[in-house]
Amino acid sequence: MLHFFRSFLKSKVGAIVGLVVLGLIALAFASGDIAGLGGSGSAAPGVAVATVGGEKVTTDELSLGAKRGLERVKQQSPTATMKQLIAEGGLQQVLDSLIDGVAFAVYGEKHGVVLSDRLVDSELTQIPAFQGVDGKFDQNVFRQALAQQGLSEQALREDIRKNMIAQELVVPAQIGSVMSEYAAKRYASLLSETRSGTVVALPSLLFAPDKQPTQAELATFYKAHTGQFVRPERRTIRYALVSADKIPAPAAPTDAEIAARFEANKAAYAAKDDRRITQLVVPTEPAAKAIVAEVEKGKSLEAAASEKGLSAAKLESFSREDLSRQFSAAVAQAVFAAPVGKLAAPQKSVLGWHVIRVDEEIKTPAKTLAEVKGDLTKQIAEEKTRKSYSDAFSKIDAQLSGGSNLAEVAKSLGAEVKQTPSLTADGQVYMKPGETMPAELQPLLKTAFEMGQEQPQVAEIEKGKSFAIYDVTDIQASAPAPLAQIQNDVKLAWAIDAGSKAAKAAALKMQAAIRKGQSIEQVMAASGKKLPAPQQVSMSRPTLAAALQSGRQVPPPVSLMFHMAKNTVKVQSAEGERGWFVVQLKDIVPATIDSPDMIRRAQTELGQQLGQGYASALGAAMRKDVGVKRHDDAITAVRDQLAGTAAAN
Repeated sequence: MLHFFRSFLKSKVGAIVGLVVLGLIALAFASGDIAGLGGSGSAAPGVAVATVGGEKVTTDELSLGAKRGLERVKQQSPTATMKQLIAEGGLQQVLDSLIDGVAFAVYGEKHGVVLSDRLVDSELTQIPAFQGVDGKFDQNVFRQALAQQGLSEQALREDIRKNMIAQELVVPAQIGSVMSEYAAKRYASLLSETRSGTVVALPSLLFAPDKQPTQAELATFYKAHTGQFVRPERRTIRYALVSADKIPAPAAPTDAEIAARFEANKAAYAAKDDRRITQLVVPTEPAAKAIVAEVEKGKSLEAAASEKGLSAAKLESFSREDLSRQFSAAVAQAVFAAPVGKLAAPQKSVLGWHVIRVDEEIKTPAKTLAEVKGDLTKQIAEEKTRKSYSDAFSKIDAQLSGGSNLAEVAKSLGAEVKQTPSLTADGQVYMKPGETMPAELQPLLKTAFEMGQEQPQVAEIEKGKSFAIYDVTDIQASAPAPLAQIQNDVKLAWAIDAGSKAAKAAALKMQAAIRKGQSIEQVMAASGKKLPAPQQVSMSRPTLAAALQSGRQVPPPVSLMFHMAKNTVKVQSAEGERGWFVVQLKDIVPATIDSPDMIRRAQTELGQQLGQGYASALGAAMRKDVGVKRHDDAITAVRDQLAGTAAAN
């Protein structure tokens, strides 16, 4: 878990609010994700955690940013907690991003970057949370959303304005830079280079103390590393599955119901007289008559149209009423007067003059009640079944809202009440690796980890076929496991920690000896430990990139080789402090680049990197220009509040 947080914070937390994101509230609206993120607790609302050029970054904004950050982490690791995020530096990362965003806006306003109200209006109307069912900005939806969050329109517009000012400053810094062809060619050759070297592994447990830790040492270590032993939140779900066949069947359709349905849809069963046609529309009557003359001499309508740069369209079947409504009564009259395979007399509509060939006559006799009774019976029966299912679902929802418990409702339906083992938020059975919750309950999992204890709900499992009545009977909050219960785990962690420190010291000693000219074999022998045999490693940069893009694991020492100079040696830690590596890079073989396309791509990539570097430097300069002051007491209050809230939840 700790490794996951570190990776996440290095790559993603900067994007929680983004370098140029000032309007946390505006961003929340834009993502449609504002519900449930409101702040609460002991940190005083509206107090500054930092002052940037006279503008405040408040406790509310920092708290909200941290909660949004945790939500993003949970998309990859559902059992993550706020305490773990804080322990890994997540709160500080969020604060840095907020400060950067405000610094850009303050600097922009100070130096005359001005945005009109019209531009802000345009941005505001693009926020999905303010759009109605037609996808357009809806004033009523906008007002309701603001009222729901207790926000003023002025505050929201100001956040959007600052965000846009920051973007005006940052975006130009990241585009338009192009490097020289010479530099790009060298860069492209490096992109396809191959690197080879030697890796020596020093496992932590090989360097762990021989003696067992005392109880006092164990307690001290446990206290200092409590975050390693946090148990995820666990919940037990009680449920009853109800299939459609458990619901009393509705009465069969009566003759009166069938007759009424037939009468209500009588037009659908009436006799039909339709025509399938091919049509050409021209602007004038002489043009229409000329085409008719050509067709009468043996030319097809399609050929006559094509010669004039036009196209005759084949259309679906039309009734007389359809043709009258879509074109004109005269067109309809002419079409139904013409025999199949012949042209109708040209007639005019608002579109122009129609030249129409009747391709097919489609006549359908009227259907009697007796002929369609079977279809109508089935149709009405299915509707009654759906309504019965829907009514049962609504009735159960009303019963639960009215105070009935799960067992009472399940008993009334003859459904069996079951219970899951203790589950974590990812659906795994706690302390039983590989064992998961029943697959049919997966749609309930997210809500089950948000609802209160013994607050039953009903949810559809398979649309129209089954639903579940469920509640949560036991909630175990995320918290460190008591030392007495995990003593062996703590002993192992203590041994790995102590061994890691010793292994690191040995690795650094080996590094120094290699730099002085000793061989790998000599330094391994001098370590006094029976180390694993050294590994000879070789990899090309394209192979490394492909592995990373596909999500495959790349060993840390192999990745490190691509950040080293030739004939150098470095020390690298293994994941989870389980060991250290001594990495010696022996050779770098650049690729030969002859492709103009590859050179052009390299020029663009180098330009983008130059722009990103400029944007970063610009941000640092702006923070210095406007002045930044952090308020440690307020930051501590937010951190304590979030950690306390996480424990309570």
